[in-house]
Amino acid sequence: MSAPLTIIGSGMAGLGLLRALRALDAGRPVTLITADGGDDYSKPLLSAGFAKRLPPDRLAARSALRVAEELGAVVRTHTRVEAIDLAARTLQIGAEELPWSELVLATGAAPAVPFSVPDTLAGRVFTVNDLDDYRAFHGALAALGRPGRVAIVGAGLVGCEFANDLLAGGHEVSLMAPEAAPLVRLLPEPLGRALGEAFQEAGMRLAMGVGVRAIETAGAKVALALGDGNRCEADLILVATGLKPRTALAEAAGLAVSAAGIPTDRHLATAAPGVHALGDAACVDGVNAMYVQPLQAGAKALARTLTGTPTPVHYGPWPVVVKTPLLPVVALPPARPPARWRIEGKAGDLAALAESEDGRLIGFALTGACVRRKVELARVAPPLLG
Repeated sequence: MSAPLTIIGSGMAGLGLLRALRALDAGRPVTLITADGGDDYSKPLLSAGFAKRLPPDRLAARSALRVAEELGAVVRTHTRVEAIDLAARTLQIGAEELPWSELVLATGAAPAVPFSVPDTLAGRVFTVNDLDDYRAFHGALAALGRPGRVAIVGAGLVGCEFANDLLAGGHEVSLMAPEAAPLVRLLPEPLGRALGEAFQEAGMRLAMGVGVRAIETAGAKVALALGDGNRCEADLILVATGLKPRTALAEAAGLAVSAAGIPTDRHLATAAPGVHALGDAACVDGVNAMYVQPLQAGAKALARTLTGTPTPVHYGPWPVVVKTPLLPVVALPPARPPARWRIEGKAGDLAALAESEDGRLIGFALTGACVRRKVELARVAPPLLG
């Protein structure tokens, strides 16, 4: 039997590619290898589960066993690939050498934690980047037997979504970050401040413009020592300080990598013959887009390429919808710094239009009632990767 197409990673990219492949080719041997449990779930639901009172098992659409049966693939769970031999086209898994015909690196991204966490506090300090992480965090909150006090470090997309979700789920939430306002990578500061005000009006505690000096034990609780000299005590801490592409395996194999991921062309091909990269780990023609729509577009294009129809990927002008019901937010970040932001509206209903030197719209950010302009503005905005 010939070596299979092998996919490393069972997140939305890896499983999305497998589904797209099976829609085009029902018979090709495929092996999917994952370091986690391999359950098929929607990652965006991780930051919407507490408000809906969803236990971890309710988030999984199907188990790894069902994925293997329904999609006709070999799925190896809790399996860590230790090395890639590009010349021999094999993977090192313990003492095993597993051959591959073509390889797809869908290794995702890992939480970037900017401070050390004492081992004694590991059970009270969490990151949530997959269903296994959610299961651990959900279990720790449930074990309290009461609504918890949760301190969230990081006010980006993940931090803000979890802050809104946990508050809606009945927990006390403190949100802190060194930036002056939430969502600075998506929103100009006035819109970020509007979101922060909506959070505070709902009862959330905000500490913006302060960093974390240390994490300490505080009796039965855990405390964050902040850069301004204050302390924040909580039952649990959720660290949401960003993600970095998982590139170590590719780099160890000899592939060039960067902070933005594993470089590929528009066909998702790396510099190594037969090796592709997809999803959060990939930097496609200079663009790393850690959002659902670019990931899905990449999976569909790569499936066609791998089944004999070379297809370059295109990223449209796809706005990011932030799950913060306390103040709806939609943003299409400009690919380059704008010449200016033109801000319209008042209170929490704001529209910020990113414009080039010649007045062209190159991005936008919307809050409150202005989110209804999303479709209108996306029609005239440039694609992220045309």
